[in-house]
Amino acid sequence: MRSQVFSADAPAPLGPYSQAIVSGSLVFCSGTLGIDPTTGIAPESVAAQTEQALRNLARILSESGSSMQQLVKTTIYYVRAEDFAAINEVYARHMPDPPPARSAVPCPVLPKGLLFCIDAIATLS
Repeated sequence: MRSQVFSADAPAPLGPYSQAIVSGSLVFCSGTLGIDPTTGIAPESVAAQTEQALRNLARILSESGSSMQQLVKTTIYYVRAEDFAAINEVYARHMPDPPPARSAVPCPVLPKGLLFCIDAIATLS
């Protein structure tokens, strides 16, 4: 069994995918971008985009019945190698202790010219 998760407090998907899917006791979150769900606009800096993407992820997880505290795996995608330290600084503030397992994938292009994206797997409450 699986069910779709949709949070109106996070940006709508940019294509034919769900914000997240719950299957069993796990929540699988699609790539979440740093777009403000109210304005549809992303901030310019990678730090601000990372902050917004992590807030969006938290909203999606909350809608599913999970939270950032229950993250077990994340994958981050970033465009510019020189942004890695700034991304890590923001990311660390949002992660539980101990932090989830993580992969970091350099990506030459993200949708809408964005600089940061994150997908995640979390457990349910």
